[in-house]
Amino acid sequence: MSEIKGIYAASLSILDENLALNINKTIKHAESIINLGCHGVAIFGSTGQAQLISISEKIQLINKLSNSKYKEKFIIGSGLNSLSETINLMKISSSLNFKKFLIMPPAYYKYGDDEVINYYSKIIENIKDCKIILYNFEKLCGYKFSKKVVEELAKKFPEQIVGIKDSSYNLFETLKIKNFSILVGSETKLLKGLEIGCSGIISATCNVTASFSRKVYDDFVNGKPQSMNEKLCNIRKTFDQFNLISGLHCFMSQKDDSFKNILPILSLLPENHKKKLFEELDKLDFNINNLGIT
Repeated sequence: MSEIKGIYAASLSILDENLALNINKTIKHAESIINLGCHGVAIFGSTGQAQLISISEKIQLINKLSNSKYKEKFIIGSGLNSLSETINLMKISSSLNFKKFLIMPPAYYKYGDDEVINYYSKIIENIKDCKIILYNFEKLCGYKFSKKVVEELAKKFPEQIVGIKDSSYNLFETLKIKNFSILVGSETKLLKGLEIGCSGIISATCNVTASFSRKVYDDFVNGKPQSMNEKLCNIRKTFDQFNLISGLHCFMSQKDDSFKNILPILSLLPENHKKKLFEELDKLDFNINNLGIT
């Protein structure tokens, strides 16, 4: 498998009024952001409420997703607190020919480097035909990958550990591993990352910035002047003033009320925050009606 590179969205999940996963709408949304410019989509990442959606619903969606014309462009977020559930979800996905996985270490418990290496080792012992992107996000799971641990995992499992999403931003500037994808987690780091050899991005806001992010990426690859990066970074910085998942759901709900459905313990932005978000985005000439989102 070639290096995973380019623009990837951490896709939003869409629920019905009973807070059940709306499988058809979730897949349609993921496919729409590929149409807008993403090279691919990570489904069931943290942006997709992955820790709140049931395993059975995930399996139903993955079965349906296997019929997508964009099947090869999907990364399955499979990092769960339960090792057995993580392995089971990966095995089912693999049986449907999904081979790329984004896996964060378990949350809640305190652990160290040796335990993390053992965790990924156990996964690979049980499912060798996989391509794993490590997910470095200390804010959510309580653990921050070091260069040493990533290098050790990549050396131990060169066929399976193929990249990292760095949302803690302690690695993307210095980590150098041959044939290994380094993907930043924010558009504010995209251009800098590309300039120092990173592979691309997996970002929540690519749900709405797909075409902008793709232009920054393509202009870099083709050696063209950057005309979109400043606006792209300002859009991300605006969303970052608020809860990111809540803000994205509020923004997308302007097109489809289904985005107003969100699983507890998450919630939509308060009205005053939503109003401020939209006002700040309007100042950037960025709104739901000029993105081509379907």
